[in-house]
Amino acid sequence: MAYTVSKAEVWVADIRNRPGTLARTLEAMSNAGVQLEFMIARKLNDDTSRVFLAPIKSPKQKKAARDVGLSPASNLHSIRIEGPDRPGLGAEITRAIAAEGVNLRGASGAAIGRKAVFHIAVETEQAMKDALRATRKFLNTKKR
Repeated sequence: MAYTVSKAEVWVADIRNRPGTLARTLEAMSNAGVQLEFMIARKLNDDTSRVFLAPIKSPKQKKAARDVGLSPASNLHSIRIEGPDRPGLGAEITRAIAAEGVNLRGASGAAIGRKAVFHIAVETEQAMKDALRATRKFLNTKKR
């Protein structure tokens, strides 16, 4: 299995920090046919939480996302990496990106069985392009 490395548009919203608010947001996405691959929700303060979701693709999905207060993250640029998991993969990918001088804004990763998926966030479009290039170069030249 080869690795896929691609740009990922992440949507974000600040939601009320109350029981059921995240569930309502996710239900709206599900009702619009969104099949989420990525979700992070974090408490910002006693009243507010921030949720990040991806992918949201079709016009119907984007309308539903906007209806619940989501919008494309304007200063968060993300790449998605998927492929075979192995020990040290996350360290190697982040090292390859760092070698390009790109600082990470955030990172998440998960492994299910033998498959790994990472989302790497950076602050600018150019940093995202550099991270894409560095990651593709590393994964295409690395002996596995």
